[in-house]
Amino acid sequence: MTSAIQAEGLAKDFGKVRALDGIDMVASEGTVFGLLGPNGAGKTTAIRVLSTLLQPTAGRATVGGYDVVRQPREVRRLIGLTGQYAAVDELLSGQENLYMIGRLLGLSTRDARARGKELLEAFDLSDAAGKYVKQYSGGMRRRLDLAASLVGRPQFLYLDEPTTGLDPRSRLELWGMIRTLVAQGTTVLLTTQYLEEADRLADEIVVIDKGRVIAAGTPAQLKMRIAGQVLEARPVDPADLAAVEKILSSFAAGDEAAYNDGQLVTVSIAERSALGQAVRRLDEEGIVVEDLSLRRPSLDEVFLAITGHLAEDEPDPRDDDHERSTT
Repeated sequence: MTSAIQAEGLAKDFGKVRALDGIDMVASEGTVFGLLGPNGAGKTTAIRVLSTLLQPTAGRATVGGYDVVRQPREVRRLIGLTGQYAAVDELLSGQENLYMIGRLLGLSTRDARARGKELLEAFDLSDAAGKYVKQYSGGMRRRLDLAASLVGRPQFLYLDEPTTGLDPRSRLELWGMIRTLVAQGTTVLLTTQYLEEADRLADEIVVIDKGRVIAAGTPAQLKMRIAGQVLEARPVDPADLAAVEKILSSFAAGDEAAYNDGQLVTVSIAERSALGQAVRRLDEEGIVVEDLSLRRPSLDEVFLAITGHLAEDEPDPRDDDHERSTT
């Protein structure tokens, strides 16, 4: 596959805060490339540099062979961008929003109307085409926002946490639309803190934390970083969580520790026999569990093993709000 998006030693400082600290990544054409990390990891900053909205402090990046600093106009002709928050005009209808963007992109009146109608149909918004966007649901707004980024038929689509705030059904619908776009040849750069989303959509993933790349590979390759399987238990009585954590920790692989999220205890194990042993130990202690299962590791466990915290943990001073206020 040809390299569509490439970054080498990409760094960005906001005063004394280093939001990006020498990121390297390569995204191939016609794939979904996931940029994964918690709040404050630098995901939005990376998107802004790759879309020419910010200039890097150091390093270089190319999109479609064009340098983001030296050839910004060429880069902008190739990309579409959907940010964390819907950027459509609430006082216009869905049809008017798409028509306006088409005209701003230089389409004729006829072509702008035709493109808008085509996208409204593709994103199941035809029935709401004449309604003001302020009357749209959250899922409808996100679909319209994605449609707006496609008016110019971009070769590369940047999606910065596109499903933030969406209900499960709307999220699944958006995932389906992303898969369709990739099948049609679009290269998608996806930033997300939802590990399930990255697992479902991404062909390749770069995991960043505090502005640095800490892991890279396919979802399957990243999961292989945790040997064995994951044992998890949910006690009926929350008061038993500490005891369950202590029992499961005794079966942990290597130096791994059990993780207690307040409802469920999980631990990476090396031997499948640990499941039967755990059942006996829990029974001996008189602990009743609602669920006890063995499964393959998820990207959540991978992220926790690599960083020591989950992707949805509280942001640090490098958070995206800081990035927005600084720019």
